[in-house]
Amino acid sequence: MKVIVDEDSCKGHGICTTLCSEVFTLNDYGYAEAIADEIPEDLQEAVATAKDACPEWAIKIVDESAG
Repeated sequence: MKVIVDEDSCKGHGICTTLCSEVFTLNDYGYAEAIADEIPEDLQEAVATAKDACPEWAIKIVDESAG
């Protein structure tokens, strides 16, 4: 599984970075970006929580194995 942050939707609230700093960071412009290519299994729940907490719905989780 991987996570994608829609850069056009993100408004830089930073909730995702607070909930899962191992996967999300704020770039130089104050917007979120994913720093992990694949979501580690032990962080999948935290990433899902961050996705659900995003007020802009800018976070997408992609299951590449669902082909």
